[in-house]
Amino acid sequence: MSPPSRLGAWALAVPLVAAVAGGIFAASAATARGNDLRGGERSDLRQLIQLEGRRLDGLEARVAELRAETQAMSDAVSQRDSRVAAAQTSVDEVAPDAGFTAVEGPGLTVSLDDAPRTARERAQAGTRLGDGPSPDDLVVHQQDVQAVVNALWTGGAEAMQIMDQRVISTSAVRCVGNTLILQGRVYSPPFVITAIGDPAQMQRALDANGDVKIYRQYVKEFQLGYELDVHRTVSLPAYDGTLDLDYAETGSSSAGP
Repeated sequence: MSPPSRLGAWALAVPLVAAVAGGIFAASAATARGNDLRGGERSDLRQLIQLEGRRLDGLEARVAELRAETQAMSDAVSQRDSRVAAAQTSVDEVAPDAGFTAVEGPGLTVSLDDAPRTARERAQAGTRLGDGPSPDDLVVHQQDVQAVVNALWTGGAEAMQIMDQRVISTSAVRCVGNTLILQGRVYSPPFVITAIGDPAQMQRALDANGDVKIYRQYVKEFQLGYELDVHRTVSLPAYDGTLDLDYAETGSSSAGP
């Protein structure tokens, strides 16, 4: 028996979206009468991502410089003003929990990966014949990464990192196709999540999480990747990204307190 679907209600929307897209493509073909509407102006998405990645690297380097300058000025003021020194002490006390300092301790790593290419190719062939799993069954989805993250927090994780980035309260997991977008950077599988905390407790939380259970059924059935490694000591870097909230706004709401 096949494992339950990880896509839920989204799977029901796929045929409708495909039908609408087909109508758009047909209208476009009729309008172009066989010609390329874009001519030679196709944008290379991969090149654009690489370009934006390099721009982000430059911006992050500049942010690091400005933070160092700000810290130097703050230290100088703290030495002259006891009130500033007291405020800085309070900030330093909460910084580890907020993700703004590097941390070290026992923990574990969970790695999620797509099924092997041969399995995906067989799935594509089987789909055309109306048999076997669909290609969507053989790739890691956003909800799979989020399920592991949620389980680790539930299991008492004290700090977490996804790929090479420290996770904080405003971090959001987003997937486009089989790529992960995290804090402005794009990653391809395998997706690696590392957490500091009690390894045994976090493993129990992973085993108890319903969405992780479903994903592991797909691992057995369709060869998706799932690896768990326990570490006596693991080091996580401090968060060094932006703290801007682009979509937050104040105002009254009847939805809650």
